[in-house]
Amino acid sequence: MRTQEVEVLLVEDNRDDAELTMRALKRNNLSNALVHLKDGAEALEFIFGKEPGEGKPDRKPKVILLDLKMPKVNGMEVLERVKSDPRTKNIPVVILTSSGEDPDIQKCYALGANSYIVKPVDFDSFAKAVSDIGMYWLLLNQPPH
Repeated sequence: MRTQEVEVLLVEDNRDDAELTMRALKRNNLSNALVHLKDGAEALEFIFGKEPGEGKPDRKPKVILLDLKMPKVNGMEVLERVKSDPRTKNIPVVILTSSGEDPDIQKCYALGANSYIVKPVDFDSFAKAVSDIGMYWLLLNQPPH
């Protein structure tokens, strides 16, 4: 799995939200190379390796869907680490969270988030939002090479 290309890195501790996200992406054929991690510590290890400065990140997803409120390492810390490292700063990070708090929104954009989406409450709206995210970041967006 070390060399497998990852298109979507989903970092979400809520199992139900993760399932809904994965189902919505799969329904639109956008989940071929999706990896789901349950907390920020797993995300940092996945992207950067076990030890800081361990070498170059060998897993650069096309997009990271990132929850904010997670155990161990929160989403803002993951966002800050990804966007502050020249090797990973161009990876689009979409905050997908239940927090619509203005300070969270402001801080995420200040740290380099590419998009901030508050999770809709009902399933159909949630599925549509995730589908739209996937379509945009995986099919329409042109990343730098």
